[in-house]
Amino acid sequence: MPLYYDDLEPGQVFTLPARTVTETDLVNFAMLSGDWNPIHTDQEFTKGTIYGRPVVYGLFGVVMMTGLLDRSGLFSGSAMAMLDITDWRFEKPVFVGDTLHATVEIAGKRLTSGGDRGIVDRLFRIINQRGEVVQTGHIGLLIRCGPQSAENVS
Repeated sequence: MPLYYDDLEPGQVFTLPARTVTETDLVNFAMLSGDWNPIHTDQEFTKGTIYGRPVVYGLFGVVMMTGLLDRSGLFSGSAMAMLDITDWRFEKPVFVGDTLHATVEIAGKRLTSGGDRGIVDRLFRIINQRGEVVQTGHIGLLIRCGPQSAENVS
């Protein structure tokens, strides 16, 4: 069962499932984006960088996190639209072999003028296997109110 606007309160935190980043993920992301920057794709080049090995694309973390969110089912069927991504920070690098999960904190919410939907500010934290936050930021969501709320509006 998905969560609706009425089910959410600021301060609630939900933990999403985990997933290990693979070499295939990195290559597929390079192919999809067309970004073959050597910092991500060239073992020899990266030996001379601060990372010493290829670093996974920053945006891959955001994309993977949305997949983990879908796997959780938290908003599947109640979400109407992603509204924005704000204050996104890349705190630490992600590498092939890292296992990532995420948390979602309800940072705020407000009803829209129609009263049958609301806007929820969600604070995401992507966390690696060492418990380090590697990315964080806010993603706004347009979401349906609960089925009972919708009946009251009609």
